[in-house]
Amino acid sequence: MADRYANFANSGLGRTVVKRLGLPDPPRLRRHRPGDPLVSGPVLVGAAPGGRLSEPVGKSLEAAGVPVTSQTPEGVRVSALLFDATGIADSGQLRALYDFFHPYARSLETSGRVIVLGTPPESTASPAEATAQRSLEGLTRSIGKEFGHGTTAQLVYVAPGGETAVESTLRFLLSGRSAYVSGQVIRVGAGHADTPTDWERPLDGKLALVTGAARGIGAAIARVLARDGAEVIALDVPAAGDALADVANSTRGRALQLDLTAEDSASRLAGYLAAGPHAGVDIVVHNAGITRDKTIARMSADRWDAVLGVNLTAPERVNEVLLDRGLIPSGGRIIGVASIAGIAGNRGQTNYATSKAGVIGLVHSYAPLLLDRGITINAVAPGFIETAMTAKMPLGLREAGRRLNSMSQGGLPIDVAETIAWFASPGSATITGNVVRVCGQSLLGA
Repeated sequence: MADRYANFANSGLGRTVVKRLGLPDPPRLRRHRPGDPLVSGPVLVGAAPGGRLSEPVGKSLEAAGVPVTSQTPEGVRVSALLFDATGIADSGQLRALYDFFHPYARSLETSGRVIVLGTPPESTASPAEATAQRSLEGLTRSIGKEFGHGTTAQLVYVAPGGETAVESTLRFLLSGRSAYVSGQVIRVGAGHADTPTDWERPLDGKLALVTGAARGIGAAIARVLARDGAEVIALDVPAAGDALADVANSTRGRALQLDLTAEDSASRLAGYLAAGPHAGVDIVVHNAGITRDKTIARMSADRWDAVLGVNLTAPERVNEVLLDRGLIPSGGRIIGVASIAGIAGNRGQTNYATSKAGVIGLVHSYAPLLLDRGITINAVAPGFIETAMTAKMPLGLREAGRRLNSMSQGGLPIDVAETIAWFASPGSATITGNVVRVCGQSLLGA
C-alpha cells in the first residue's frame, strides 16, 4: 500500500509544510540496486589510539573499492563516518568519540552511514575497558536518532581473532542494502570467513530453503537469495500453490507445497532434501508465520496453538530433523524471522510475541551448540513492514507504525530480505547468535 503521507512530505509543497509544522519527515532512503557502488562518496575513517581494526578495515575497504579519507575540508560531504573504538580502554578515553563525531556530524550525505567498531565487553582485559566498550551502544543508538535524513548508525563488536572477518558486514552496512537497519548492535566472532569470488553473487552454488515463500516478505527473500546466486526451494502450504508457483518460476527455483504443522512434515522435508541433487541444504530461512490476534483474556486455545505451532514449533522440528540427519553441512546457515513484538511485546498479540521471543531464544540457545559444526544461526526482527497484512490495519495503527521510528516510514519486504542475504553470505561465517532488527530504529522496545 502506498504511503501517501511520505509521498506528500517529499513533494515541494510537502517539504515546506512538514518543516513549518515540525511534522514527521520521512526521507527517501537509498536502497541497493544491482550494479550500484557500495557508497556514493568517500568514507571518513578515524580511530582511537591503540585500535586493532584500522589496518584490517582499511584492507577490506580497499578490496571493496571504497574511497577512504582521514579528514575532509569544511563543507565537503562524505557518505559514511567509520570509527575504530577498540583502543578505548577506560571512560576517560571516550572523549575520542566526541572529538571525531563533533566536527563531522553535519558532513554526511543524505542516507549516510555511521559505523563504530568496538570490542565485545566480555572479551576485554579489565572492568574499566568493558565499561567503556559498553558505552558505545548509547552513542550509536543516539546518533541514529539525531542525524536524520535517512542516516543509519550501527555498533559492530568484533571479537579478538575476528579482525579479518569484517568485510561482509562492512559491505552490508555501508551499502543501500541496510537502508532500514539502524541503531543495531552486531557481533562478529573470531575465526575465518571466506571471501566470495563475486560479491554480487556470493551465494553461487548454494541451495536455499525459504518457508512461507508464496507472498510478502517470504517472496522477497526468495527473490533476493536467487539474485545473489542461490538455487531456491520456495515452500508454503498447498492453499498458496498458485502464488508459490509464481515465486518459484520468477526465481528459476522449485516450489514445494507442505504444511509444516503436520506431525510428519519435518521428516518429509528431510526426505525431499536428501533425495535431491544437492543431498542437503545450505541455507534454511524460517519465514513462515501467522497471526491470530486477541487479548489473552479473549483468546481461544486454538488461536494460541496455531500461532505457536507455525511460528516456533515448526522451525524447532525442522532444525532438529535436518541437523540430526546431517542435511545442513559445515558452512550452513539457519536464519529465523522474529519480530519487534518478540522484544517489546504488543497488546493483543501474546501468542505472536511469545512465539517470536521464542525464535530469539532459539537463536541464542543453538548458536554455541552449532559452532563446532561450522553452522551459523541468526535472526531478523522486522518492525513495521509494508505488506498486504499491514495494509489491512486500521488507519491510526498503520500510521503510528510507520512514523514511530527514526526513518518516519515503514520498511519494505526487500529490507528484511537484504539482511537475511547478508547473514547467508559465505563472508558472514563468524556472525552467529545475532538478532538484528529491521525496523528503521523503532521507538518501541530496546
